[in-house]
Amino acid sequence: MNKLYLAPSSNTPEVDFDFTMHRLTLRGESYPESAAAFYGDILSQTAEFLSTLSNEDVQVIVQLNYFNSSSTKMLFSFFDRLNQAAEAGNRIMLDWHHDVDDETILEFGLEVAEDFPAIEFHAHALES
Repeated sequence: MNKLYLAPSSNTPEVDFDFTMHRLTLRGESYPESAAAFYGDILSQTAEFLSTLSNEDVQVIVQLNYFNSSSTKMLFSFFDRLNQAAEAGNRIMLDWHHDVDDETILEFGLEVAEDFPAIEFHAHALES
């Protein structure tokens, strides 16, 4: 398991998970017809990757401009797995990118930081 790459579509984000480099990137918009179907393999491959780690660093980059409520549930499952890996002794660094004017995306990121305290959270405001 070296990489998981899914090109972005009009309603799904780019998924660029380089497991060898310990860098997981989600970028774009997420409102697939079935979030469970879209994220299912992503979550299982992420869980498999995280289970191989022992006291290692992982960089997670999230730059989502929009996501719907069913994607939110899948993202929470993703962050829960990351949080468990952090609690197991790994350093999980989440770089949360949001448009400088988008308070909704920023607030969701801050909620993630609060709900998953073992993850090292960094918010980055991007100029439009």
